[in-house]
Amino acid sequence: MNIQTTSLIRQADASDAESLARLINLAGEGIPNWLWARACVEGQTPLEIGIERAKRTQGGFSYTNALVADRYGYPIGMVLSYAITAAPAENPDDLPAPIAPFVALEKLSVDTWFVNALAVFAEGQNRGIGSQLLTTAEELAQANGFREMSIQVYSQNKGAVQLYERLGYQLVAREPVRLHPCPPYYTGDVLLLIKKLKNRPKS
Repeated sequence: MNIQTTSLIRQADASDAESLARLINLAGEGIPNWLWARACVEGQTPLEIGIERAKRTQGGFSYTNALVADRYGYPIGMVLSYAITAAPAENPDDLPAPIAPFVALEKLSVDTWFVNALAVFAEGQNRGIGSQLLTTAEELAQANGFREMSIQVYSQNKGAVQLYERLGYQLVAREPVRLHPCPPYYTGDVLLLIKKLKNRPKS
């Protein structure tokens, strides 16, 4: 199904993998890079791991789940989103501390269209691109029959929380941040926000 959007927003492809890796690391406040570093073999960089994962056609972090804001042939922003139809099987207590609260909240997001990551490079910020990406993700959710969006954010990330609330997302749950080595959010909570989508008009 075609998605009505501006010409700036497009489906990502495998050639965007490096930009996607950099953007998800930006969205994740360095946690993705920390996780990738744990998977490196000798001579391999964390970014190379991220690029490999972005090129996959399976899994949450895949170019197939990403929309990019493209300017002059270069992705300057990304939203990574997909359906959550079943709760994650992992026990958060068995996972690395930085991601444990996110997985715990994902268990409360079943039957929503989940925004895993939203990020815009510095040169594209304060231009409404993040809002455009989220709006397009919402159209994608509706096209796939979903009536709710879910998104997670650190409570201390006031700018992002305000953006999501302004766009109609409401707080439904929170999990405390667990001690981890990735700045800047060592304390506070991870928030789960959900937005109810309007019914699409019948064609």
